[in-house]
Amino acid sequence: MRINWNNGNVCFAAVILVCLATAPRISAQNFAPTGSLTTARQGHTATLLNNGIVLIAGGFGYSGVLASAELYNPATGTSSPTGSLNVARELHTATLLNNGMVLIAGGYDGSYIGSAELYNPATGAFTLTGSLNIPRLYDTATLLNNGMVLIAGGGAPGRAELYDPATGIFTLTGSPNIYRYGHTATLLNDGTVLLAGGINLSSAELYDPPTGTFSITGSLNIAREYHTATALKNGMVLIAGGVSGGLGGTYPATAELYNPTTHAFTITGNLNYGRLFHSATLLNSGLVLVAGGGDSTVQTVGTLASAELYDSNAGSFTLTGSMNSARLYQTATLLNNETVLITGGGGLSGGILASDELFGTISDLTNTLTNTVNGLNLPFGTGNSLDVKLQAVQASLAANDVADACTQIGSFMSAVMAQSGKKLTVAQANQLIAQANAIKTGLGCP
Repeated sequence: MRINWNNGNVCFAAVILVCLATAPRISAQNFAPTGSLTTARQGHTATLLNNGIVLIAGGFGYSGVLASAELYNPATGTSSPTGSLNVARELHTATLLNNGMVLIAGGYDGSYIGSAELYNPATGAFTLTGSLNIPRLYDTATLLNNGMVLIAGGGAPGRAELYDPATGIFTLTGSPNIYRYGHTATLLNDGTVLLAGGINLSSAELYDPPTGTFSITGSLNIAREYHTATALKNGMVLIAGGVSGGLGGTYPATAELYNPTTHAFTITGNLNYGRLFHSATLLNSGLVLVAGGGDSTVQTVGTLASAELYDSNAGSFTLTGSMNSARLYQTATLLNNETVLITGGGGLSGGILASDELFGTISDLTNTLTNTVNGLNLPFGTGNSLDVKLQAVQASLAANDVADACTQIGSFMSAVMAQSGKKLTVAQANQLIAQANAIKTGLGCP
């Protein structure tokens, strides 16, 4: 159920927002490396827990389908192992419940999986819960306003089901009007759930929790699967990218908006690159970050490092800084510090990535670099010296003094290099330099 991706002859666009001499450098956004996963993985899940830590579970690695899980701590920028899944799985769903636990359901391990389990952050352990009535893959899981979880599509044609955290049981609910696989499901402001697209499908429908029924709504302008759907702050839903007609079909760069009031989809601005198996994340600013994925060098699908931002006010996508690694099947998680954590995924030439990176403003990335320095537990003199230099960077940013910020980040990098192989290991120094370079690039320093 996975695809081996080759890069083909893919040329990545230059980063425009952070390269133009006239761009507002202080507000520019970029990607910076952060700590790596303990295990390289793709097709995994990443869930922000109530304590601000991110649970990364399952997926496919070099050893096969994974049962391992790990926790990413934004305060230190590092990942550490936690309890393992009872059943190794990839391409499953993960849903944060109102009680703080995480429901892991379905997926693939050579066949469709029907089991489900709960992760308890307090104990760091997974325990089996009730099983799905229908084993599923490429289904969707949506937390409803009543606290239940709607599982729809994937697997064999049949009814959707609801998971009740109070009983730990899945019960069948209404049947979608059309069998869907590789679709999206989005909770709308009125509590209904929009199911859109799927293999060779342009249709969409709404699930109504009080009645447990599905009803047809307006259709997408084109059939698409493996796209993304993002609920915007204005109540509309942004549908972006995907593939139309299967993996050998077309890879549309088009995007469209669903209006819950009119029940209609309308075309909005185009992506700069058609992409599938990408990520789309609503930022606190209201912009949507679309990153990575595979592009349309059909049959040998290229893996993208590029990223772009959708502005619902302008109805357009604009290229932003590129990821440090091209990837698809990655996860993207908005953290409490307003940065976006990108983890793992499939890299170039079929490789599997352990690397992580963060997307944020230059100030966000400087704070992250400070956390990295503090997390290294360096001798007081060395750590304090580096902290002081980063404080100087932040002061320059606060004063909107780009030239001085460039000077200060350069001073930091020089200090790191001077300690490489001494107070800092070469690996530690390289990590700090990589993060500092992202800040330097974002500022447009010479």
